[in-house]
Amino acid sequence: MDIRAKQRVVVDALEDVKARDIVVFNTARLPSMFERVIIASGDSSRQVKALADHVRDKVKENGGKVYGIEGEKGGEWVLVDLGEIVVHLMHPTVRSFYNLEEVWGGKEVKLKAAAAAPKPKAKPKPKPKKKPARAEAARRRRRR
Repeated sequence: MDIRAKQRVVVDALEDVKARDIVVFNTARLPSMFERVIIASGDSSRQVKALADHVRDKVKENGGKVYGIEGEKGGEWVLVDLGEIVVHLMHPTVRSFYNLEEVWGGKEVKLKAAAAAPKPKAKPKPKPKKKPARAEAARRRRRR
């Protein structure tokens, strides 16, 4: 699976479970064992675990390999290892404390919107009917 396709699958999976503050960093130029770091927040331990499970399921569904998941028991910070992509899922307080954006912050990857299905063309609105001239003249007379 191409890294961009895998990245899109991960981000879509995170958005499905309502992850907040999703950030993707390109770490290819840094001396690391992976090319992308994805950081996202969940409001509760249950949501963080659900985010990790959904990412794992979607990546496997699309033919990718999950090398490991760490931190699922506690649920405050879960790391999903996808090889060339590492996903950090955490509570907002834990995220602000460790400030991983500063550690990995280099070049943030701009995400393109998912390809949406073409919307059907809207029906043209009917033009408002003109009132008969006689009714308009009567209204003018009443105003005077």
